[in-house]
Amino acid sequence: METGKIIVFSAPSGSGKSTLIGRIMGEHPELRLAFSVSCTSRPPRGAERDGVEYFFVSPGEFRRKIENDEFIEYEEVYKDRFYGTLRAQVEKQLARGENVVLDVDVAGGCRIKERYREQALLLFVMPPSLQELRRRLEQRGTDSPAVIEDRLAKAEYELGFRDRYDAVVVNDNLDTAVGEALAKIRAFIGQK
Repeated sequence: METGKIIVFSAPSGSGKSTLIGRIMGEHPELRLAFSVSCTSRPPRGAERDGVEYFFVSPGEFRRKIENDEFIEYEEVYKDRFYGTLRAQVEKQLARGENVVLDVDVAGGCRIKERYREQALLLFVMPPSLQELRRRLEQRGTDSPAVIEDRLAKAEYELGFRDRYDAVVVNDNLDTAVGEALAKIRAFIGQK
C-alpha cells in the first residue's frame, strides 16, 4: 500500500474553510481523506470522547509531549489551553495509506511543511476581500463587535502567510472553490 500524504487547510475565521473541507471529504471517498484526531489540554465538552473528537491531556502532560517532540505542530491558544497534532497519530494514518487532512493555523501549516516538505500540500483558503469577511462574520451573529475586530486583525496577519502556501483558493463561490481545491488535491496525490 502506498504511503499517504498530508493536506493542510488554513484560513482566516469566516473564510468557509470548514464548509469546503466538509464538502470535499463528504463527496469524495475515493481520495482516502481522513482527519487526524488532535490533542488538547482543555477538558471534554458535552459528549466529547477521548480519542474520538480529541485526545484529552492535562496542561502538564501536553508540555511533556512538547518537550519529547511528539507534535508536528501545536499552539497555546490561551494560557494552559493547548491544541496540537500528534506525530504518532499522523504517521499511523499515513502508513495505512490515508491522506491526512489537517485544519491548522498558518504558523502550524508552515511547521508541517518544514517537516514533511513534498509529502505535504498547504492550501490557504481566503475570502474574496476583508470587507466580505467582515460581512460573513457579522452575518453569523455569534460574535460581539470586539471579537469580530479581533478576528479581522488576525485575518490580516494570516493573509501575510499565503505566499508560503502551495496554493491559494479564494472562496467567493463555494462550488468553484471546492472544484479548485479538489483539482489541487487530486494532482498532489496523483489521482485524476
